[in-house]
This record gives sequence, structure tokens and C-alpha cells, in this order.
Amino acid sequence: MLPTKPYLIRAIYEWCVDQGFTPYIAVRTDPHTRVPSGYVHDGQIVLNIGAEATHQLKIDNEQITFLARFNGVAHQILVPISNVMAIYSRENGQGMSFEEPDLPQAGEATDSAVEESGSPDESPPPSPPPRGSHLKVIK
Repeated sequence: MLPTKPYLIRAIYEWCVDQGFTPYIAVRTDPHTRVPSGYVHDGQIVLNIGAEATHQLKIDNEQITFLARFNGVAHQILVPISNVMAIYSRENGQGMSFEEPDLPQAGEATDSAVEESGSPDESPPPSPPPRGSHLKVIK
């Protein structure tokens, strides 16, 4: 049986787009997360996955991939679906968070990702909604 998480991510993404909102994902980084280094904070990153910040966005059942510019340099981004902690609208914070799987043990590598897609002139992305919010945890 296929997991529901990638389907829910695609649904919230489409809802954001239909509403004219900007979809963001909060990601737990690990060695399988491919983004420019230097934008990761505490092993996590927030990425703008809106159409204006990405090129060739693909959200499949295993990963999210797209091209994005960081400080004017194009990068291929790869985020495993299992590393997505939340997807939400930048404008109002509505979206969905996901229960985190077991985190890596101390000493395991975790940093290899980035924080925001888009130009450096944009303000930093908002933090994901706080835990315990109105979002429902889906397993």
C-alpha cells in the first residue's frame, strides 16, 4: 500500500496555488537532501516551492525535485518525501504538518540543504507553524 504523505503534499500544494498563496515546505535535512549548503539552520530548512521560485517542479511519491536560484546561481534541489515536515501557505500558515520519523542519532550527518528559493532580495521565509497548532498530524 502506498503512503498517503506524497498525495497530501500535492493536495496542499494545489490548494495553495488555487488560492493564490505561496506554498512553502519545512524540511528535515540529511545526506539524501540535495540543496546548496549554507542555508540550513539546526538541521532544517524552509523552501518556497511556488511557481515563481521554482522551475521544473516535480512532486512524486518518493521525492520533490526542482531547479531554483540561490544568490543568482541555479541549483538542482532534491528533497525526499520522508524529510518533509510540513507544507503550508506563506500568507496565512494554513497547511499540514507530518509526524517526524525517528531522527538520526547524535554524530550522524544531517546538514546538506537550503532555506529559501528565490532571489536574495526577498525577505526570509516565515517559520513553519508552531507545533500544537491547528494542523492535524497524519500518519
